Amino acid sequence: MEENNNQSRYVKLTKDHQTTVQEDIIPGELNQPIDVPQLAVRKCAECRQPLPESYAPPADEPWMTGIFACVEDRESCLTGLFCPCVLFGRNVESLRENTPWTTPCICHAIFVEGGISVAIATVIATSFISGIDPGTTCLICEGLFFTWWMCGIHTGQVRQSLQKKYHLKNSPCNACCVHCCLHWCALCQSTGR
Repeated sequence: MEENNNQSRYVKLTKDHQTTVQEDIIPGELNQPIDVPQLAVRKCAECRQPLPESYAPPADEPWMTGIFACVEDRESCLTGLFCPCVLFGRNVESLRENTPWTTPCICHAIFVEGGISVAIATVIATSFISGIDPGTTCLICEGLFFTWWMCGIHTGQVRQSLQKKYHLKNSPCNACCVHCCLHWCALCQSTGR
């Protein structure tokens, strides 16, 4: 008896039934997403964890020192001037606990300081040796310029990670531009954050 009271909307087809049975179900209607208000919460952009409703993101704060205030901290100023790879390594180590400072230091020394050394050697070689083709010199300089900008972009990304971690403003401009144009000052500023 209960089976008759709970009639299904679906028809059990047998060989005797025709396929012309019209149903009020639209194809695909059962596969539509539904809105569950409990699941529609704001999430952290980085870790995707749900945020409380009262959460307000922290405002971007200014840097503690200006970009040209690198001379105020004598130790970081001298380290940044004579051995910026060590300063860069220390900055990366303070940002990422599982990375020893030596790895980024070595990479920085090879690409940035090594590139500067090759550029200086190229200028000296073209000044004193007359057999070097000017086109070759131009090609070497373009390659070094490209390498400098790529290193500026990489070190700028480290600066952006630092800005994101400590909620710092872009100062004085985009992090990659700062490192491409004012690399040593930016390293010192990142140390003094």
